[in-house]
Amino acid sequence: MNTSRLKLKGMSCASCASSIEKIISSLPGVKECAVNFGAQQATVKYNSQKIELKQIQSAVDAAGFKAYPLNKEGMTIGEDDKEKAVRKAQERDLILKLVVGSIISIILVVACLPMMTGLEFSFIPRWLHNPWLQLILTTPVQFWCGYGFYIGSCNALKRQTATMDTLITLGTSAAFLYSLVVTVFPDFFVERGLRAEVYYETSAVVITLILLGRLFEHRAKGKTSAAIRKLIGLQPRNARVIRNGREIDILIQEVQLDDVVIVRPGEKIPVDGEVIEGNSTVDEAMVTGESLPVKKQPGDEVIGATINKTGSFKFKATRIGKDTVLAQIVRLVQEAQGSKAPIQRIADRVTAWFVPGIIAIAIATFIIWLYGTRNITLALIPTVSVLIIACPCALGLATPTSIMVGTGKGAENGILIKGAESLELAHKIQTIVLDKTGTLTEGKPTVTNFITVNGTANGNELKILSLAASLERNSEHPLAEAVVRYAQSQEVGVKNVRDFVAVPGSGVQGFVLDHFVQIGTLRWLESEGIDTQMFLLQNNTWSNEGKSVIWLAVDGKIEALMGITDTLKSTSKEAVRMLHKLGLEVVMLTGDNRPTAEAIAREVGIDRVFAEVRPDRKAEQVKTLQKESSKKEHKIVAMVGDGINDAPALAQADVGIAIGTGTDVAIAASDITLISGDLQGIITAIKLSHATVGNIRQNLFFAFFYNILGIPVAAGILFPLFGWLLNPIIAGGGMAFSSVSVVTNALRLRNFKAY
Repeated sequence: MNTSRLKLKGMSCASCASSIEKIISSLPGVKECAVNFGAQQATVKYNSQKIELKQIQSAVDAAGFKAYPLNKEGMTIGEDDKEKAVRKAQERDLILKLVVGSIISIILVVACLPMMTGLEFSFIPRWLHNPWLQLILTTPVQFWCGYGFYIGSCNALKRQTATMDTLITLGTSAAFLYSLVVTVFPDFFVERGLRAEVYYETSAVVITLILLGRLFEHRAKGKTSAAIRKLIGLQPRNARVIRNGREIDILIQEVQLDDVVIVRPGEKIPVDGEVIEGNSTVDEAMVTGESLPVKKQPGDEVIGATINKTGSFKFKATRIGKDTVLAQIVRLVQEAQGSKAPIQRIADRVTAWFVPGIIAIAIATFIIWLYGTRNITLALIPTVSVLIIACPCALGLATPTSIMVGTGKGAENGILIKGAESLELAHKIQTIVLDKTGTLTEGKPTVTNFITVNGTANGNELKILSLAASLERNSEHPLAEAVVRYAQSQEVGVKNVRDFVAVPGSGVQGFVLDHFVQIGTLRWLESEGIDTQMFLLQNNTWSNEGKSVIWLAVDGKIEALMGITDTLKSTSKEAVRMLHKLGLEVVMLTGDNRPTAEAIAREVGIDRVFAEVRPDRKAEQVKTLQKESSKKEHKIVAMVGDGINDAPALAQADVGIAIGTGTDVAIAASDITLISGDLQGIITAIKLSHATVGNIRQNLFFAFFYNILGIPVAAGILFPLFGWLLNPIIAGGGMAFSSVSVVTNALRLRNFKAY
């Protein structure tokens, strides 16, 4: 199965999005399709052996739209410039048509003032009342300014469906054609006792108002994707590299892997890499959300697009192009903005029947008024108003615009949200499960205690340490790294290892200098039949102090014991306190021994501890927590972790939150990634979810309320009580600004602050 994203052109409303979704979904080989009207994108999952992307594009083209594949590598600077150029061209076209429509509309409205008010105005020339002049003035507005509506409605007719363009075309054409008949055959109406009135101003003003609404909507929707453009704008255009012994400036696209790049104070780091010479501090706030500059020295990683602050340094390029952190962030945010939230299903179901329903209501309105009044003019006004006031756009924009702004705001705060579903679900979390090592703690443990059976006689301690370091250097576990670092600090050499085996959740074993060496947990070595009585008291003492204790056995006998401490992150206590304040149950899930885990839990204030849990059992533990709900639905559980061993649990959780400083596997398995590794990002993500879902609900309420209230009023429900009919011009203004108000409300999320 392949997943591709398509940029769509030609959509005017949510009904268009629904049509494209149905067209693509019906194609053989397509498993799933989600069209986001706000982002103007389609995300398609398909079997590439049954259907090609070009065939999907052709199906969209045949329906009267255009589909262009989006670059999987994330938008580059050049592509962003092209996108801006296209948007500016569209805006210029809208403005030109709006100016022409506005000038003609003002003239027509002024000409019709006497008929609208029943008063005479001396400043209005009589010749402006001439219906033939009004016909000449209105025609370019109807067929040039409104050309897009006709094209859209014709394309919809070919698909045997209807869209907002259909409603606008029917409403304005009804007013225009009726006025045309009155202009050509005025006697026909006069002979039947009807006033020969024309409604050219209605048609022109409605089209102009809708164009005005679309201009505002176009600009507002441009702001919803401002986060993407801001991220792309972080990328520098040039890099200074050393080639053939010379320093040269090249375009960032020309940087190659392993190039040595020079960065001076105040410059942006062009690509990701590893410092090989020099020291400095780097401002990573724009990518990770980390407010304080981070010290960098040889061996440290640097992220492209961050800013070098104090010193100069050289680094080796390790990730370029689509593989850089920034490119991955852009891609993840784009995918999230193109996804659908479950709450949008409500709007989708309504939208599917909306336009046909409105047309049916308009026909019924015309028949009822014509039957009741025997006056075609009186019947025409509410019919046109019904067609004009209805707005599926507000429904279609209610969810995606909020999602686009919300995910963009998350990226600004160093929080990558992979999809709309995750963003919506985060505010429902009831229990949050935290891994210990690398999540609550720094993940860089240090050996603080080391004792051997035979003490230090004859260099025994260093020999045992050499065996331990030789074996542990083959493991990726943070505790193994601590042992290797400790051995290096003692200037102890390492030997070759054969038959190395890592036992998940237990330890490692292998042969070093023909000695069978095992390093791991007390429980594992006891299960191997090794006598551990000698160091049990010391084990308990260190464990109660919150230290991780690892045992070392050589040829089936205990030889040494190590106490390792992993310091808590500075934000862990405050993060747990804030999670409790949000009413969440906080659980620690770790493979460490129980005394160590409970000591850490007491220090940070965690409610429950699951210790000595093997990696293959972590997902099962999350599943058990999910079943603890007293309601029919399971408890909503989030898992926070950073290691490979956390990936199954991250995938099992309702919301998986990965620490961005951890492994790529954990990030791939998660729904939300905290780039900086700061646990307070969890609180920000949950609060952002609350704010976004609240914003969506406001938008949906307004969209439904507007249509439920506006359509009956347009149909004339108030006429029997107050003798009042809604003017189609007012209906057009209401429709034009309904979608603008929804987008404007979504843009309020740009002011979101977690604290």
